[in-house]
Amino acid sequence: MANSLSSAKRQRQNVTRRASNRVRKSKLKTQIRKFTDATHDSDRDRAAKEFAETTKLLDQAAAKHTIHRNAAARSKSRLAKQLNQIGK
Repeated sequence: MANSLSSAKRQRQNVTRRASNRVRKSKLKTQIRKFTDATHDSDRDRAAKEFAETTKLLDQAAAKHTIHRNAAARSKSRLAKQLNQIGK
């Protein structure tokens, strides 16, 4: 139980932000799965489209501090590496 008004407000904010972060992370994981499926099917066009959408969601999650910006950059790098392996 919160002892002060400011700590009660902080608890309310945390509940709201946790819900937003969970939605954002869930969408991100789903999109990464779509990209991975496209790469496993060796469908270069679909994978490129999914890669663009995935990088967009990663950047948005990093901008909102849902994930760390370096974690987003690392994920984008690894996904780009997967995408480049399809053409070979």
